[in-house]
Amino acid sequence: MATTRSTAAEQRTTAPWLKWTALGVGAGAALASSAAGAVSGLAVYFARQIVTPARIRDENLDILAVVGPAGKQTVILPANDDTTVEGTYSLHFARGTGHARIGEIRSYVPREGTVERVVEKVYVGDLASATRGWWGGAVYPSPAAMGFADEEVLIPVEGGSAPAWLVRAEAPARTWAIMVHGRGASRAEALRALGPARRLGLTSLVLSYRNDGEAPSAPDGRYGLGMTEWHDVDAAIDFAVSHGARDVVLFGWSMGGAIVLQTADLSRHRQRISALVLDGPVINWIEVLAHHAELNRIPAPVGRLGQYLLASRRARRITGLAAPLDLKSMDWIARAEQLTLPTLVLHSEDDEFVPIGPSAELAARNPAFVTLERFHRARHTKEWNVDPEQWEAVVERWLGGRLFGRTLPGGKAPDPEATALP
Repeated sequence: MATTRSTAAEQRTTAPWLKWTALGVGAGAALASSAAGAVSGLAVYFARQIVTPARIRDENLDILAVVGPAGKQTVILPANDDTTVEGTYSLHFARGTGHARIGEIRSYVPREGTVERVVEKVYVGDLASATRGWWGGAVYPSPAAMGFADEEVLIPVEGGSAPAWLVRAEAPARTWAIMVHGRGASRAEALRALGPARRLGLTSLVLSYRNDGEAPSAPDGRYGLGMTEWHDVDAAIDFAVSHGARDVVLFGWSMGGAIVLQTADLSRHRQRISALVLDGPVINWIEVLAHHAELNRIPAPVGRLGQYLLASRRARRITGLAAPLDLKSMDWIARAEQLTLPTLVLHSEDDEFVPIGPSAELAARNPAFVTLERFHRARHTKEWNVDPEQWEAVVERWLGGRLFGRTLPGGKAPDPEATALP
Protein backbone atom coordinates (compact mmCIF):
# COMPACT_ATOMS: atom_id res chain seq x y z
CA MET A 1 0.00 0.00 0.00
CA ALA A 2 1.37 3.42 -0.92
CA THR A 3 1.20 6.46 1.32
CA THR A 4 1.66 9.70 -0.62
CA ARG A 5 3.97 12.19 1.07
CA SER A 6 4.05 15.17 -1.27
CA THR A 7 3.05 16.35 -4.72
CA ALA A 8 6.40 18.05 -5.29
CA ALA A 9 7.78 16.04 -8.17
CA GLU A 10 10.79 17.94 -9.41
CA GLN A 11 13.59 18.59 -6.96
CA ARG A 12 17.36 18.78 -7.12
CA THR A 13 19.53 17.43 -4.35
CA THR A 14 22.91 18.89 -3.48
CA ALA A 15 25.92 17.76 -1.53
CA PRO A 16 26.23 19.10 2.00
CA TRP A 17 29.44 21.01 1.43
CA LEU A 18 29.92 24.44 -0.12
CA LYS A 19 26.20 25.10 -0.14
CA TRP A 20 25.21 28.74 0.11
CA THR A 21 22.80 28.91 -2.81
CA ALA A 22 19.97 30.69 -1.01
CA LEU A 23 22.04 33.77 -0.27
CA GLY A 24 24.41 33.43 -3.22
CA VAL A 25 21.75 33.46 -5.90
CA GLY A 26 19.76 36.34 -4.46
CA ALA A 27 22.70 38.49 -3.57
CA GLY A 28 24.60 37.59 -6.72
CA ALA A 29 21.74 38.73 -8.92
CA ALA A 30 21.62 42.06 -7.14
CA LEU A 31 25.33 42.76 -7.11
CA ALA A 32 25.35 44.65 -10.38
CA SER A 33 23.91 47.63 -8.55
CA SER A 34 25.08 46.95 -5.01
CA ALA A 35 27.60 48.95 -3.04
CA ALA A 36 31.10 47.81 -2.24
CA GLY A 37 29.98 46.92 1.28
CA ALA A 38 27.47 44.42 -0.06
CA VAL A 39 30.12 42.91 -2.32
CA SER A 40 32.54 42.45 0.54
CA GLY A 41 29.73 41.13 2.73
CA LEU A 42 28.93 38.41 0.25
CA ALA A 43 32.63 37.58 -0.08
CA VAL A 44 32.85 37.19 3.71
CA TYR A 45 29.82 34.91 3.69
CA PHE A 46 31.31 32.90 0.82
CA ALA A 47 34.64 32.49 2.64
CA ARG A 48 33.05 31.52 5.96
CA GLN A 49 30.80 28.91 4.33
CA ILE A 50 33.81 27.23 2.79
CA VAL A 51 35.52 26.61 6.12
CA THR A 52 32.58 26.29 8.53
CA PRO A 53 31.35 22.73 9.18
CA ALA A 54 27.59 22.28 8.82
CA ARG A 55 26.11 20.95 12.04
CA ILE A 56 22.69 20.09 10.62
CA ARG A 57 22.25 18.21 7.36
CA ASP A 58 19.62 19.61 5.01
CA GLU A 59 16.81 17.13 4.33
CA ASN A 60 16.35 18.26 0.76
CA LEU A 61 14.64 15.20 -0.74
CA ASP A 62 10.93 14.47 -0.43
CA ILE A 63 10.02 10.85 0.29
CA LEU A 64 6.79 10.69 -1.69
CA ALA A 65 5.65 7.18 -0.83
CA VAL A 66 6.79 3.83 0.56
CA VAL A 67 5.17 0.80 -1.06
CA GLY A 68 4.88 -2.76 0.26
CA PRO A 69 5.56 -4.59 3.52
CA ALA A 70 8.80 -4.41 5.44
CA GLY A 71 11.50 -6.39 3.67
CA LYS A 72 9.84 -6.01 0.26
CA GLN A 73 9.48 -2.27 0.04
CA THR A 74 10.00 0.21 -2.73
CA VAL A 75 10.27 3.96 -2.30
CA ILE A 76 8.92 6.66 -4.61
CA LEU A 77 11.07 9.78 -4.85
CA PRO A 78 11.24 12.93 -6.95
CA ALA A 79 13.13 12.25 -10.16
CA ASN A 80 16.34 14.27 -10.28
CA ASP A 81 19.93 14.00 -11.44
CA ASP A 82 20.81 11.76 -8.49
CA THR A 83 17.78 9.53 -8.00
CA THR A 84 17.51 8.53 -11.68
CA VAL A 85 21.03 7.11 -11.95
CA GLU A 86 21.32 3.33 -11.70
CA GLY A 87 23.32 1.92 -8.81
CA THR A 88 23.14 1.48 -5.06
CA TYR A 89 22.82 4.46 -2.70
CA SER A 90 21.84 5.50 0.78
CA LEU A 91 18.71 7.32 1.88
CA HIS A 92 19.01 9.03 5.25
CA PHE A 93 15.89 10.24 7.01
CA ALA A 94 14.49 11.28 10.40
CA ARG A 95 17.24 13.91 10.76
CA GLY A 96 19.92 11.36 10.13
CA THR A 97 18.73 8.78 12.65
CA GLY A 98 17.26 6.60 9.88
CA HIS A 99 19.24 4.91 7.12
CA ALA A 100 18.15 2.72 4.21
CA ARG A 101 20.06 1.14 1.32
CA ILE A 102 18.37 1.87 -1.99
CA GLY A 103 18.91 -0.22 -5.10
CA GLU A 104 17.60 -0.67 -8.63
CA ILE A 105 15.09 1.51 -10.40
CA ARG A 106 11.69 -0.18 -10.74
CA SER A 107 10.02 2.58 -12.71
CA TYR A 108 10.73 6.10 -13.89
CA VAL A 109 7.88 8.34 -15.03
CA PRO A 110 9.31 11.56 -16.51
CA ARG A 111 5.82 12.93 -17.09
CA GLU A 112 5.08 12.75 -13.35
CA GLY A 113 8.65 13.52 -12.32
CA THR A 114 8.91 10.46 -10.07
CA VAL A 115 11.12 7.41 -9.75
CA GLU A 116 10.44 4.18 -7.85
CA ARG A 117 13.41 2.24 -6.47
CA VAL A 118 13.92 -0.96 -4.49
CA VAL A 119 14.60 -0.65 -0.77
CA GLU A 120 17.31 -3.27 -0.29
CA LYS A 121 17.61 -2.87 3.46
CA VAL A 122 16.57 -0.53 6.25
CA TYR A 123 19.41 -0.48 8.75
CA VAL A 124 17.71 1.72 11.29
CA GLY A 125 14.49 3.74 11.56
CA ASP A 126 10.96 3.53 10.17
CA LEU A 127 11.18 4.43 6.49
CA ALA A 128 7.40 4.07 6.04
CA SER A 129 6.77 7.06 8.29
CA ALA A 130 9.53 9.26 6.83
CA THR A 131 8.60 12.30 4.76
CA ARG A 132 11.99 13.85 3.94
CA GLY A 133 15.61 12.83 3.83
CA TRP A 134 18.80 13.10 1.84
CA TRP A 135 20.51 10.99 -0.82
CA GLY A 136 24.06 9.79 -0.35
CA GLY A 137 26.79 7.47 -1.51
CA ALA A 138 27.84 5.96 1.83
CA VAL A 139 25.75 2.82 1.43
CA TYR A 140 26.87 0.82 4.46
CA PRO A 141 26.80 2.14 8.04
CA SER A 142 29.72 0.03 9.28
CA PRO A 143 32.18 -2.68 8.20
CA ALA A 144 29.98 -5.22 10.00
CA ALA A 145 27.13 -4.36 7.63
CA MET A 146 29.42 -5.50 4.79
CA GLY A 147 30.33 -8.74 6.55
CA PHE A 148 33.73 -7.60 7.84
CA ALA A 149 34.80 -8.00 11.43
CA ASP A 150 36.01 -4.68 12.78
CA GLU A 151 37.39 -3.14 15.92
CA GLU A 152 36.68 0.38 17.11
CA VAL A 153 40.03 1.98 17.91
CA LEU A 154 41.00 5.45 19.05
CA ILE A 155 43.70 7.49 17.30
CA PRO A 156 45.40 10.06 19.55
CA VAL A 157 44.99 13.47 17.88
CA GLU A 158 45.09 17.08 18.92
CA GLY A 159 42.38 17.67 21.50
CA GLY A 160 41.65 14.02 22.28
CA SER A 161 41.03 10.82 20.34
CA ALA A 162 39.51 10.18 16.91
CA PRO A 163 37.52 6.95 16.51
CA ALA A 164 38.40 4.69 13.61
CA TRP A 165 37.39 1.28 12.31
CA LEU A 166 40.21 -1.25 12.16
CA VAL A 167 39.53 -4.09 9.73
CA ARG A 168 42.32 -6.61 9.90
CA ALA A 169 43.54 -8.67 6.97
CA GLU A 170 43.01 -12.41 7.19
CA ALA A 171 46.75 -12.86 7.70
CA PRO A 172 49.11 -10.40 9.44
CA ALA A 173 49.65 -7.51 7.04
CA ARG A 174 52.69 -5.29 6.69
CA THR A 175 50.88 -2.90 4.35
CA TRP A 176 47.87 -1.00 5.69
CA ALA A 177 45.23 1.00 3.86
CA ILE A 178 44.33 4.28 5.56
CA MET A 179 41.04 5.71 4.33
CA VAL A 180 40.03 9.38 4.52
CA HIS A 181 36.47 10.59 3.84
CA GLY A 182 35.45 13.91 2.32
CA ARG A 183 34.08 17.20 3.55
CA GLY A 184 30.69 16.96 5.24
CA ALA A 185 30.75 13.15 5.05
CA SER A 186 31.53 10.51 7.66
CA ARG A 187 34.01 7.64 7.75
CA ALA A 188 31.25 5.41 6.33
CA GLU A 189 32.00 7.02 2.95
CA ALA A 190 35.32 5.17 2.82
CA LEU A 191 33.90 1.70 3.42
CA ARG A 192 33.53 1.24 -0.33
CA ALA A 193 37.27 0.44 -0.54
CA LEU A 194 37.26 -2.37 2.02
CA GLY A 195 36.63 -5.13 -0.52
CA PRO A 196 39.66 -4.49 -2.72
CA ALA A 197 41.87 -3.79 0.29
CA ARG A 198 40.86 -7.05 1.94
CA ARG A 199 41.43 -9.10 -1.25
CA LEU A 200 44.88 -7.55 -1.58
CA GLY A 201 45.71 -8.65 1.95
CA LEU A 202 45.76 -5.15 3.47
CA THR A 203 44.65 -4.21 6.94
CA SER A 204 42.37 -1.16 6.75
CA LEU A 205 42.05 1.82 9.07
CA VAL A 206 38.95 3.92 8.32
CA LEU A 207 39.35 7.32 9.93
CA SER A 208 37.43 10.15 11.44
CA TYR A 209 39.18 13.52 11.61
CA ARG A 210 38.76 16.97 13.09
CA ASN A 211 35.40 18.70 12.61
CA ASP A 212 33.62 15.68 11.12
CA GLY A 213 31.30 15.20 14.10
CA GLU A 214 33.13 12.18 15.54
CA ALA A 215 36.71 13.33 16.06
CA PRO A 216 37.52 16.31 18.28
CA SER A 217 36.89 19.67 16.66
CA ALA A 218 39.83 21.80 15.62
CA PRO A 219 40.64 24.60 18.09
CA ASP A 220 39.17 27.17 15.69
CA GLY A 221 36.27 24.93 14.67
CA ARG A 222 37.09 25.49 11.00
CA TYR A 223 38.04 23.27 8.08
CA GLY A 224 41.60 23.66 6.87
CA LEU A 225 40.75 22.15 3.45
CA GLY A 226 43.62 19.72 3.99
CA MET A 227 46.15 22.11 5.54
CA THR A 228 45.28 21.07 9.10
CA GLU A 229 43.44 17.75 8.72
CA TRP A 230 46.53 15.96 7.43
CA HIS A 231 47.92 15.94 10.97
CA ASP A 232 45.15 13.51 11.94
CA VAL A 233 46.09 11.22 9.04
CA ASP A 234 49.71 11.43 10.17
CA ALA A 235 48.55 10.32 13.62
CA ALA A 236 46.79 7.37 11.97
CA ILE A 237 50.05 6.40 10.27
CA ASP A 238 51.70 6.55 13.71
CA PHE A 239 49.06 4.12 14.94
CA ALA A 240 49.54 1.79 11.97
CA VAL A 241 53.33 1.73 12.31
CA SER A 242 53.14 1.12 16.05
CA HIS A 243 50.87 -1.86 15.33
CA GLY A 244 53.11 -3.54 12.79
CA ALA A 245 52.65 -1.70 9.50
CA ARG A 246 55.75 -1.30 7.37
CA ASP A 247 54.12 0.93 4.80
CA VAL A 248 50.70 2.39 3.97
CA VAL A 249 48.42 3.17 1.05
CA LEU A 250 46.34 6.32 1.47
CA PHE A 251 42.79 6.48 0.09
CA GLY A 252 40.95 9.81 -0.10
CA TRP A 253 37.53 10.96 -1.29
CA SER A 254 36.82 14.57 -2.36
CA MET A 255 38.42 16.87 0.25
CA GLY A 256 39.90 13.65 1.64
CA GLY A 257 41.95 13.60 -1.56
CA ALA A 258 43.34 17.04 -0.74
CA ILE A 259 44.09 15.84 2.80
CA VAL A 260 45.89 12.77 1.47
CA LEU A 261 48.00 14.87 -0.90
CA GLN A 262 49.00 17.13 1.99
CA THR A 263 49.92 14.07 4.06
CA ALA A 264 52.05 12.68 1.24
CA ASP A 265 53.78 16.06 0.94
CA LEU A 266 54.35 16.90 4.59
CA SER A 267 54.19 13.76 6.73
CA ARG A 268 57.24 12.63 8.64
CA HIS A 269 56.17 9.16 7.46
CA ARG A 270 56.15 10.04 3.77
CA GLN A 271 58.81 7.41 3.03
CA ARG A 272 56.33 4.81 4.26
CA ILE A 273 53.57 5.91 1.87
CA SER A 274 53.65 3.52 -1.08
CA ALA A 275 50.66 4.69 -3.16
CA LEU A 276 47.63 7.01 -3.26
CA VAL A 277 44.09 6.16 -4.40
CA LEU A 278 41.95 9.28 -4.86
CA ASP A 279 38.22 9.37 -5.67
CA GLY A 280 36.79 12.64 -7.00
CA PRO A 281 39.68 14.49 -5.33
CA VAL A 282 40.23 18.21 -4.90
CA ILE A 283 43.43 18.70 -6.89
CA ASN A 284 43.26 22.50 -6.98
CA TRP A 285 41.11 24.40 -4.46
CA ILE A 286 41.31 27.63 -6.44
CA GLU A 287 39.53 26.04 -9.40
CA VAL A 288 37.00 24.25 -7.21
CA LEU A 289 36.05 27.42 -5.33
CA ALA A 290 35.77 29.36 -8.60
CA HIS A 291 33.47 26.61 -9.87
CA HIS A 292 31.25 26.89 -6.79
CA ALA A 293 31.06 30.65 -7.08
CA GLU A 294 29.83 30.21 -10.65
CA LEU A 295 27.50 27.37 -9.65
CA ASN A 296 25.84 29.62 -7.09
CA ARG A 297 25.79 32.65 -9.43
CA ILE A 298 28.26 34.57 -7.31
CA PRO A 299 30.22 37.03 -9.50
CA ALA A 300 33.80 35.96 -10.14
CA PRO A 301 35.34 39.05 -8.44
CA VAL A 302 33.38 38.27 -5.27
CA GLY A 303 34.58 34.67 -5.37
CA ARG A 304 38.18 35.81 -5.77
CA LEU A 305 37.76 38.19 -2.85
CA GLY A 306 36.48 35.28 -0.75
CA GLN A 307 39.57 33.28 -1.65
CA TYR A 308 41.75 36.24 -0.72
CA LEU A 309 40.08 36.43 2.69
CA LEU A 310 40.84 32.75 3.33
CA ALA A 311 44.50 33.36 2.54
CA SER A 312 44.82 36.63 4.47
CA ARG A 313 46.31 36.72 7.95
CA ARG A 314 44.49 39.99 8.60
CA ALA A 315 41.12 38.40 7.79
CA ARG A 316 41.33 35.68 10.42
CA ARG A 317 38.80 37.43 12.66
CA ILE A 318 36.38 37.48 9.73
CA THR A 319 36.83 33.87 8.61
CA GLY A 320 37.35 32.42 12.07
CA LEU A 321 40.48 30.61 10.94
CA ALA A 322 43.35 30.28 13.39
CA ALA A 323 45.77 30.63 10.48
CA PRO A 324 45.33 31.64 6.83
CA LEU A 325 45.03 28.95 4.16
CA ASP A 326 47.74 28.79 1.52
CA LEU A 327 45.53 27.66 -1.36
CA LYS A 328 48.38 27.95 -3.87
CA SER A 329 50.42 25.36 -1.99
CA MET A 330 47.54 22.91 -2.53
CA ASP A 331 47.48 23.47 -6.29
CA TRP A 332 48.76 20.13 -7.56
CA ILE A 333 48.45 21.21 -11.17
CA ALA A 334 51.21 23.77 -10.62
CA ARG A 335 53.12 21.23 -8.52
CA ALA A 336 52.50 18.23 -10.78
CA GLU A 337 56.17 17.27 -11.10
CA GLN A 338 56.48 17.17 -7.30
CA LEU A 339 54.01 14.30 -7.01
CA THR A 340 56.32 11.29 -7.12
CA LEU A 341 54.10 8.62 -5.56
CA PRO A 342 52.10 6.20 -7.71
CA THR A 343 48.63 7.76 -7.74
CA LEU A 344 45.35 6.37 -9.04
CA VAL A 345 42.58 8.94 -9.59
CA LEU A 346 38.99 7.75 -10.12
CA HIS A 347 36.75 10.58 -11.28
CA SER A 348 33.36 10.95 -12.93
CA GLU A 349 33.06 12.95 -16.14
CA ASP A 350 29.95 14.66 -14.77
CA ASP A 351 31.13 15.44 -11.25
CA GLU A 352 29.09 18.50 -10.40
CA PHE A 353 30.97 19.54 -7.25
CA VAL A 354 34.60 18.80 -8.04
CA PRO A 355 34.97 18.92 -11.85
CA ILE A 356 37.21 16.32 -13.47
CA GLY A 357 39.33 18.93 -15.31
CA PRO A 358 42.12 19.28 -12.72
CA SER A 359 42.36 15.49 -12.32
CA ALA A 360 42.72 15.09 -16.08
CA GLU A 361 45.31 17.85 -16.26
CA LEU A 362 47.33 16.35 -13.41
CA ALA A 363 47.38 12.97 -15.16
CA ALA A 364 48.41 14.63 -18.44
CA ARG A 365 51.23 16.58 -16.79
CA ASN A 366 52.53 13.66 -14.75
CA PRO A 367 51.79 10.41 -16.64
CA ALA A 368 54.73 8.64 -15.01
CA PHE A 369 53.04 8.69 -11.62
CA VAL A 370 49.35 9.55 -12.10
CA THR A 371 46.75 7.24 -13.66
CA LEU A 372 43.23 8.55 -14.31
CA GLU A 373 40.23 6.22 -14.55
CA ARG A 374 37.16 7.97 -15.92
CA PHE A 375 33.60 7.10 -14.93
CA HIS A 376 30.28 8.30 -16.35
CA ARG A 377 27.01 9.47 -14.76
CA ALA A 378 28.48 8.93 -11.30
CA ARG A 379 28.43 12.60 -10.25
CA HIS A 380 30.44 13.41 -7.12
CA THR A 381 32.26 10.50 -5.41
CA LYS A 382 29.62 7.98 -6.49
CA GLU A 383 31.80 6.08 -8.96
CA TRP A 384 31.58 2.96 -6.80
CA ASN A 385 27.81 3.33 -6.44
CA VAL A 386 27.27 3.39 -10.20
CA ASP A 387 29.64 0.52 -11.04
CA PRO A 388 31.13 -1.22 -8.00
CA GLU A 389 32.57 -4.06 -10.06
CA GLN A 390 34.53 -1.68 -12.29
CA TRP A 391 35.64 0.49 -9.37
CA GLU A 392 36.89 -2.44 -7.35
CA ALA A 393 38.52 -4.17 -10.31
CA VAL A 394 40.41 -1.02 -11.30
CA VAL A 395 41.62 -0.40 -7.75
CA GLU A 396 42.57 -4.02 -7.18
CA ARG A 397 44.42 -4.40 -10.48
CA TRP A 398 46.26 -1.07 -10.26
CA LEU A 399 47.14 -1.30 -6.58
CA GLY A 400 48.13 -4.97 -6.81
CA GLY A 401 50.56 -4.07 -9.56
CA ARG A 402 52.11 -1.26 -7.49
CA LEU A 403 52.38 -3.25 -4.28
CA PHE A 404 53.43 -6.61 -5.67
CA GLY A 405 54.89 -5.70 -9.05
CA ARG A 406 52.55 -7.72 -11.19
CA THR A 407 48.94 -8.77 -11.73
CA LEU A 408 47.53 -12.14 -12.65
CA PRO A 409 45.75 -12.86 -15.95
CA GLY A 410 42.36 -11.20 -16.08
CA GLY A 411 43.53 -8.35 -13.85
CA LYS A 412 43.30 -10.36 -10.61
CA ALA A 413 45.77 -9.29 -7.94
CA PRO A 414 48.32 -11.82 -6.68
CA ASP A 415 48.30 -13.43 -3.29
CA PRO A 416 50.07 -10.92 -1.01
CA GLU A 417 51.43 -13.69 1.18
CA ALA A 418 53.17 -15.20 -1.83
CA THR A 419 54.62 -11.92 -2.99
CA ALA A 420 55.25 -10.00 0.22
CA LEU A 421 58.61 -8.34 0.56
CA PRO A 422 60.87 -9.56 3.37
